[in-house]
Order: sequence, then C-alpha cells, then structure tokens
Amino acid sequence: MTYTTDEMMTVAAARSLRDGTSCFVGIGLPSTAANLARATHAPDLVLIYESGCIGAKPGQLPLSIGDGILAETADSLVSVPEIFNYWLQPGRIDVGFLGAAQLDRHGRINTTVIGDYADPKVRLPGAGGAPEIATACKDVVIIVRQSKRTFAERLDFVTSAGRPSMIITDLGVLRPRDGEFVLTQVHPGIEVSQAIEATGWPLRVSADLSTTEPPTPSELTALRRLTG
Repeated sequence: MTYTTDEMMTVAAARSLRDGTSCFVGIGLPSTAANLARATHAPDLVLIYESGCIGAKPGQLPLSIGDGILAETADSLVSVPEIFNYWLQPGRIDVGFLGAAQLDRHGRINTTVIGDYADPKVRLPGAGGAPEIATACKDVVIIVRQSKRTFAERLDFVTSAGRPSMIITDLGVLRPRDGEFVLTQVHPGIEVSQAIEATGWPLRVSADLSTTEPPTPSELTALRRLTG
C-alpha cells in the first residue's frame, strides 16, 4: 500500500505509545496518532483531554477538546481544574503528546505568536495546557511537520520550556543528545539532506542513524478509517 509522509509520521508517533499507559492528548496530529495507537497495538491506552475527559474512546477524530464525542465515550468526566491540579501537575500522566508552531534545537515550543509579541505577524491559539503538559507529564513527545519555519534557530516566543524525549516529523525522528535534538531516524525514501534543509539550525545527524519501518497495511487501514 502506498502512503503519504503525514501517514508515515502519524504511524511512527502512534508506535511510540505503549499499551496500558495514560496519554494527555493535544488536538490535531497528536490526537490522530494517539487514537491510531488505541485502534491498533494499544487498546488499553487511556486518552486524556484537557476538557476533562478521561479514557475517551472516539470512533472518529474529535474536532476540538470540546467535541461532544470525547465526553460521550469517556470513562470519566472531571472539571478542567481537576485535570490539571490533581491528574497532570502531580505527575500522574505518563505521556504528553503535543504539536507546535515553532520549536528550537532544545525542544522548546512556541504556540503563541509568530513575529513580535506586541505586533505579531500571526496570533496563534496560545499556550492552553501546553506549558503544564510539557513539564508535568513523565514523558513528552512532539509531533510536527518539519520545515525551516517550524524548526527555528530562534523562537519568536517561548510558550513551553519542555523536556521532550522525542520529536517525530514527516521526515524522521529527532532525539536529544548533549542538550540539543539530533536526527536519529529517517522515514523510508527520505534523504538526510532533506531533513538538514528543512531545519533552521545546523542539524546534527546521529552516527547510528536508522530508517523507520514503513506502515503496515493494518496500520494504514485503521488510520484511514479514523481520518476518512
């Protein structure tokens, strides 16, 4: 089966989630990957959304954290303050899945503005729960399409300091080495030069660079059922 770079990225992100763990899910690419994981190898993955839905099991991708399908399929509904004060901030959630408008070589995230804060070129959705998710979850994974605009030498605004263990893109996978993120894996058909060209800082490449396993037919079928 043929597949797109976005599908490869989503499958790679889904594979990073273990069955039986809890995952604080951001809307967009993170939600697609987390729901794919639950639909394939991790049926007991507990999806937690910022709106207070614990154990959501949507049959289709939610449009926002306020989508009714999350509440309808959740094991439990709690208030937003409880999600943050009781579940997230004390470190009770295993993995945070986040997107980003910009990120730098240290894994810091910008989801606030592009350009000057007082007079921005683009006003982004804002922090939401990202600062708490980035610092309080036991592990953090960022999912984002890779480009020089996104992989910035210098952020226009630091929304979340963060400490991600992995950045998964449509070109490959980056992991932290000596304080900055380096390319450790490329997806099938992607050249290292493409990843370097799509990065706003001098991207280091791991000596033990590997290639991602391509999506299986069952993974693609499950993903297309979710997104179709």
